[in-house]
Amino acid sequence: MGKPDADGPGLPDLPPEWGRVVVPDDASALAEEAEQLRRELRMANRSRRWPPSALPVVLLLVAVIAAVAGLVTVTWPRAGRGTPEPAAAGPDPAPAQFIGRALPALDLVDAGQSPVPLRGLLPALVLLVDGCACPHRVIEAAAAAPVGVTVVTVGAQSPPAAPAGTQVRALGDPAGGLRAFLHLPARPDTVTALLADRTGRIALVVSEVGSVTDYQHELATLAG
Repeated sequence: MGKPDADGPGLPDLPPEWGRVVVPDDASALAEEAEQLRRELRMANRSRRWPPSALPVVLLLVAVIAAVAGLVTVTWPRAGRGTPEPAAAGPDPAPAQFIGRALPALDLVDAGQSPVPLRGLLPALVLLVDGCACPHRVIEAAAAAPVGVTVVTVGAQSPPAAPAGTQVRALGDPAGGLRAFLHLPARPDTVTALLADRTGRIALVVSEVGSVTDYQHELATLAG
């Protein structure tokens, strides 16, 4: 049984607004009140830490961070996953890579626009003069060519004029098939040389002819 302590002897006076205070004989009787008091203290501490007006802002901030993190995870590139990016275009094939390859079955055109099969002119030294007529290059090529080797000049559209006094076959390549095969665009003041033997195999490609010495050795053995 509890006994009132506000009126008991030896106890200090308590505030009158507390009313009549009863002290139980067994302290365990206060366990329920103590637990309730601890819960209230915890709630009070949390309320002081996060004011109620700040909670919606905190929740919104957490949601935004989670959404941004998910977006970055989806869009960030990963090695070895997904569609690979197309490889950057590499350089044009080096002229040496054409050696030993078969000459393409192309039809060029003569002055009357009649088709002329390129393979029907083998063995041949073909000079692409669509970037430069360069008659001196044509003359020295014709002079160096051994018997049995056809010297062919190829223009972009119509056949170029052959230098006087030379045995040169002048043809045109309106479709640009030979340039496309070689991956060598025409350049101003530049002549490209292609040598093919009687079997149609390419012996040499010179992208920019400096002089006849650039291909003279291969030219000398072309008819063999």
